[in-house]
Amino acid sequence: MFTFLLIVQTIVAAALVAVILMQRSEGGGLGVGGSSAGLMTARGAADFLTRATAILGAIFIILSILLAAIAGVSREATTVDTSLAKEQPFQQTAPIQQAPGAPATVPAGNETSPAVPLAQ
Repeated sequence: MFTFLLIVQTIVAAALVAVILMQRSEGGGLGVGGSSAGLMTARGAADFLTRATAILGAIFIILSILLAAIAGVSREATTVDTSLAKEQPFQQTAPIQQAPGAPATVPAGNETSPAVPLAQ
């Protein structure tokens, strides 16, 4: 059901874009042009496109609300994968060798751990 409504909303959105792009950009799409009252005149086409825009916009908003409601109701509980929590962190196999008398330094990739001098 959700997938079907999502496809319908995509089609409505494409139709809405097409209808908006067909309107005149000088404001004639809102019924400002022509004086005759037929469907094939500029005013009749503008009235049709205005109505089509309003209807498609309303359908788009209704579908958006409906899809949000369906997604909220059918949402599954969030689970956290704890399978890696029991593994030991990476252990360094060989200690870092320092010259005798050199100050203890923290390796470049590990700035958060405190500097601990190596046992000699």
